[in-house]
Amino acid sequence: MNKNIFQPADILLPKNADMEKWAVIACDQFTSDQAYWDRVRAKAGDSPSTIHLILPEAELGSAGEAEHIAQINRTMRDYLEQGVFTEYPGCYVYVERTLENGSIRQGLIGKIDLEAYDYNPGSVSGIRATEKTVPERIPPRQRVRRDAPIELPHVLLLCDDHEKKLIEPVAAKKDSMRKLYDFDLMENGGHIRGWLVADEDAAAFDAALTEYCEHVGEKYEGLPGVPMVFAVGDGNHSLATAKSCWEEIKAGHPGVDVSELPARYALVELENIHDAAQVFEPIHRVIVNTEPEKLLAALQEYCAPEGYEVQWYSGDKSGTITLDPARSELAVGVLQGFLDKYLKENPGEIDYIHDDDALIALAKQDKAIGFLLPAMEKSSLFRGVIRDGALPRKTFSMGHSREKRYYLEGRKIR
Repeated sequence: MNKNIFQPADILLPKNADMEKWAVIACDQFTSDQAYWDRVRAKAGDSPSTIHLILPEAELGSAGEAEHIAQINRTMRDYLEQGVFTEYPGCYVYVERTLENGSIRQGLIGKIDLEAYDYNPGSVSGIRATEKTVPERIPPRQRVRRDAPIELPHVLLLCDDHEKKLIEPVAAKKDSMRKLYDFDLMENGGHIRGWLVADEDAAAFDAALTEYCEHVGEKYEGLPGVPMVFAVGDGNHSLATAKSCWEEIKAGHPGVDVSELPARYALVELENIHDAAQVFEPIHRVIVNTEPEKLLAALQEYCAPEGYEVQWYSGDKSGTITLDPARSELAVGVLQGFLDKYLKENPGEIDYIHDDDALIALAKQDKAIGFLLPAMEKSSLFRGVIRDGALPRKTFSMGHSREKRYYLEGRKIR
């Protein structure tokens, strides 16, 4: 399975560029803050920068979107023709990202085979989405990728490597590797360093991954279905777009062997869910303009004597409910399943809140009730996806906005 799921790639990095101007945060961040993107453009100016190669979601649907996309594709071609990039063939890049709290998150850049990834409900592929894909979010991204000559990833892929046999051994050898970059990220994004992983170091990782894939099913004994190797932790809609574009290419070439085309693959950063720097924060639920007592009464059907304990708040009242673990591997799966059904038949609007105090304050409103969800045990993510399929929207948050992946490495897809 290893050769079909995560591989070395021909990786593009800029040469002789101001790296702080080059690297820009994922396009799906700061969607309501156009001023953020205005500052990024002002900082980059006319220098080589990924801001000239992406379309921030804050600007989707603008009057000049079509021309903007065409300009992005022209700039990509210009960068290739003008020698802006150095290409590192058949390699990985080991990455260390220093976060706001000073912790260091480790990752490995490589490419995945899109044939091993399926974001659709009921997927049994080796790589699966962690949350339900919203089909309407794919076409705007397809318009950007469809004619692009290169890709720039912000996808974070996760492995459930308790024993730390994949990425951590690479990290241990970094002092013997060639350092590719070392700089501060703009807009308080922290610091990032990267090393070239090639030749025998890449081969050693490939061997470790092959062994990991052969035994991954042993982690999930007792769960039905095919074992999952990797989960998409962030950037699922970006990866779903790459998959959709690949399916378009195949459909547009009936009877033609397109299996060797570079568009079959997508560049991602692989991270270990058990990295100490990986913080999975729960996302709480508050329902407003509802009848709290009626909602709580209806929720009893989803409770059990033993299970997931969840605190609720409504006005000056509070309490604890115990959700039935037979309904899902995760407390949020049980609660969201109930809320989706209840709110179809009863008044109320749901919102998703990160901060505990903010949730409690919002629940003090008239006709409001809030549920404070427990933190998710990391391996529960994999078990939940294997058992229940893609998890409910807003199941968890991987760090803060400024800790999301920045565009840095690239790869030719044409």
